[in-house]
Amino acid sequence: MAASSYDVVGIGNAIVDVLAKAEESFLASQGLAKGTMALIDAARAEALYAKMGEGIEASGGSAANTIAGLASLGGRGAYIGKLQDDQLGHIFAHDLASLGVAFKTPPLKNGPPTARCLILVTPDAQRTMNTFLGACVELGPEDVDPDLVASAQVTYLEGYLFDPPRAMEAFRKAASLAHQAGRKVALSLSDPFCVGRHRPEFLDLVKSHIDVLFANEHEICSLYETEHFEQAAEHVRGHCEIAVLTRSERGSNIVTSKEMLHVAPAQVARVVDTTGAGDLYAAGFLYGLTHGRDLAACGKLGSLCAGEVIGHFGARPETSLRNLAKGAGLL
Repeated sequence: MAASSYDVVGIGNAIVDVLAKAEESFLASQGLAKGTMALIDAARAEALYAKMGEGIEASGGSAANTIAGLASLGGRGAYIGKLQDDQLGHIFAHDLASLGVAFKTPPLKNGPPTARCLILVTPDAQRTMNTFLGACVELGPEDVDPDLVASAQVTYLEGYLFDPPRAMEAFRKAASLAHQAGRKVALSLSDPFCVGRHRPEFLDLVKSHIDVLFANEHEICSLYETEHFEQAAEHVRGHCEIAVLTRSERGSNIVTSKEMLHVAPAQVARVVDTTGAGDLYAAGFLYGLTHGRDLAACGKLGSLCAGEVIGHFGARPETSLRNLAKGAGLL
């Protein structure tokens, strides 16, 4: 196997996040289900944006957040995602470049604008996301760079990207290219409602193409249509090499064919905003995995990174994750 140029290449929805605080009464008035992600059209995005309180804009998208976290740990990351050649697209591309992340997907010259996600954070720190996919729906298999995928130890696929029409084809192409090059493929299930919309396709992908699966408790139970976490964990055991199952304040479980490890959550003084917790857990875990750490150490790195991001507003780290990990004796 050739030496890798990158630790992880992420493939996902290239989105600019708009985050604002909101009361639960506002969610109810807008018919929003707290803690979930809903797809909205351009008109709904404009109407909801007009009613939101003061917010902050930041480059986001689940897989992009993971790659940003990987870079903060000192990892080598690359990203594939579709933007429009517009102001938000330029902001997104600049933000990734500033982190040292390779991002070379050609932007659209016409068609829908760069995607944005309107994120409402309630006082209990839960985030409710409303996503206008915009240019993301144009990503297809032609955007998957074979040389880039072959040069990364892990190709990381974002489950949210299953909603655009040609994304599944792009995922399967990327997974096939990665395995042909002797690399690993990882997938985040992203959202239980997303899983529900595409359950047969997700099950086929997990069984046939995925080495490392990331899911929270609700997502893995949705995938296997059970209310019992233990049953879902047993189902996934035979379907992929490693399943990383997060359970919020109960920590996480790492499931393989031979064992199930429990990893305690990081101690956080105050939970401010859970946006990006799963993304940053994946960043820490994948950094550990691509740098020869055992599974327990990978889980601890994941918990540390998730703990950092839920302690402040926004989905990307505000302090150096590498310094935090060194301070905790994990690097």
